[in-house]
Amino acid sequence: METNLTTAVFANGCFWCTEAVFAMLKGVQSVKPGYVGGTIKNPTYEQVSNGNTGHAEGIKIIYDPTIITYDDLLAVFFNTHDPTTLNRQGNDVGTQYRSTIFYTSDEQRQKAESLVKELNAAQAYEKPVVTEIVPLIEFYEAEDYHHEYYDNHADAPYCQIVIAPKLEKLQKRFAQLLK
Repeated sequence: METNLTTAVFANGCFWCTEAVFAMLKGVQSVKPGYVGGTIKNPTYEQVSNGNTGHAEGIKIIYDPTIITYDDLLAVFFNTHDPTTLNRQGNDVGTQYRSTIFYTSDEQRQKAESLVKELNAAQAYEKPVVTEIVPLIEFYEAEDYHHEYYDNHADAPYCQIVIAPKLEKLQKRFAQLLK
């Protein structure tokens, strides 16, 4: 039986981290790292890393909404990075690390905007959420060596220091959503 798969696109820091997080979720069929929200076509990692293209490191998630909802994905998004820091996640600094939700439908836009309002009204964080909510125009898939980076380099220092703690937090907070 064919399912109706849906797409979600997020930018919330280094795409090595975010790919590893969202790949662990039930109902997620694929997570692709890439570049999104910028001004040049087919950017390279080197171009995006210099911060002059307007692109963010992002991920494109293909998921089955009968298994995991967009609301669930938003909850994971907001709980696995700091949505209150502008153009920064930890030691990763620059516009390419900004917090952005790239919506693919009006329903996604409404859900994201509503959640940001709720988080700010509840003062869920010490500072206001600065996550951008913008329409998806184009997503450019990253070079092959960025795909499944954590799976292929789990022993690397960056993976141990930055990604592994995010995955531990995910396992504790969202155990019911994990594969």
